[in-house]
Amino acid sequence: MINVSEKPLPGFVSGGAPKGMLIDGQWTQARSGETFETVNPATGSVIATVASGGPADVDRAVAAARRAFEDPSWAYMNPHDRTVLLLRIADAIEANAAELAELESMDGGIPITITRGMMADSAKTVRYYAGWPTKILGTVNPVDASVHCYTVREPLGVCAGIIPWNGPLVMAIWKIVPALACGNTVILKPAEQTPLTALRFGEILMEAGLPAGVVNVVTGFGETAGAAISGHPGIDKVSFTGSTATGKLILGASVGNLKRVTLELGGKSPHIIMPDADISAAARNAAAGFAMLTGQVCVAGTRILVHESVMDEFAGELAKAVSAFRVGDPFEEATMLGPVVSAEQFERVNSYVSVGVSEGAEIVLGGGRFGNAGYFVEPTVFSGVSNDMRLAREEIFGPVAALIPFREVDEAVRIANDTDYGLAAAVATSNVSTAHTLARRLRAGVVWVNTYSELDSTFPFGGFKQSGIGRELGEYGLANYTEVKTVTVKL
Repeated sequence: MINVSEKPLPGFVSGGAPKGMLIDGQWTQARSGETFETVNPATGSVIATVASGGPADVDRAVAAARRAFEDPSWAYMNPHDRTVLLLRIADAIEANAAELAELESMDGGIPITITRGMMADSAKTVRYYAGWPTKILGTVNPVDASVHCYTVREPLGVCAGIIPWNGPLVMAIWKIVPALACGNTVILKPAEQTPLTALRFGEILMEAGLPAGVVNVVTGFGETAGAAISGHPGIDKVSFTGSTATGKLILGASVGNLKRVTLELGGKSPHIIMPDADISAAARNAAAGFAMLTGQVCVAGTRILVHESVMDEFAGELAKAVSAFRVGDPFEEATMLGPVVSAEQFERVNSYVSVGVSEGAEIVLGGGRFGNAGYFVEPTVFSGVSNDMRLAREEIFGPVAALIPFREVDEAVRIANDTDYGLAAAVATSNVSTAHTLARRLRAGVVWVNTYSELDSTFPFGGFKQSGIGRELGEYGLANYTEVKTVTVKL
């Protein structure tokens, strides 16, 4: 049984009036007048009512973003001044970190200790990109002496970001800040399950002095607001984080005006446990790798490939590590795992537990729910899993992992790469040669060795195969927000 107390609503959502969208520096309701409710997944209670935007609202946001992009005060802002503005935004995130963390925990069910870390990471990412406006350089090209030829990198124009519900503010920062550093304008659509921190961040941006229309926030559903953004001829780029199925729809919708698309999609990440690994440490990393954020992470290491000689020892250590996770009220300091985000996700996760049983896999840990209120599920581990089972093929997006045995390194690599996805992978080994060899052979955008889920704004993140197109973060992420122009002058 989990006891979750109803926490008083933060000031941002108190009062009962529907939360509007940010368009052209103004807070506005949807043209249709429609709204939706955002729910606390720990209690099932309504937190706030939010404007449900549609195509007409996307049109308004695109027009505002285009005007702001073409305004010389933004388009030709001195790069040093752009840096100062971004640093001011980072300071504002830190000044409001406690409120933002509270909103994130209430709206998404993420433990408060984790959301505090997310706010700190968000400010760090803004500061990282604040250093880039003065370093987006061109080249002088070696051509015939009769001409002077050079290249410049220019902003794309109006960029849209469509973000998921697992870490909404972090994802919003990943979309917005690189675009601003390059001089673009932005339309952000948060997930309908977790719109609140995106809206509060919109307020913070206005308070920090961002010009009207440079960032617009349109709340609504994927099939309405999201679809309108994906196919809009006035949008030059879409950056999406979410499911592979939705990513394919966005890519298809982009062909109308050949808008640039960056996709960070699903995963079914392998975590290879070699027999020479520190088994206790590997088990702790693997437990965190599949269960943290209640398994609602695209990089979750849900396929745990274990050498058969250490399977029994590893399974025991994994059970010990998972059992140490405190599942409960997101606002309790000791809580490590909160609820999944919604009733729909709760049903999805539990349906996969049933699928695993029906396929002949054995539950060695978990498999149930906690209490009768909220959307709490037990971290669950299956054994007796083969890589052709649905448990090993399909992204569950919940705390469900499969133990898969292997005998030889080549077999482990074959199983690890036998997937439609390629977002992340991990290796546990004490042998440096093994670590580098496996890192080279694994088909994934990120490979962790003797750790899991470590990310930093300085290095690129993205996937192979159906895990996406393009990269976010680091210098690579900036390339997605600029066009290269060649200028040739006859001397």
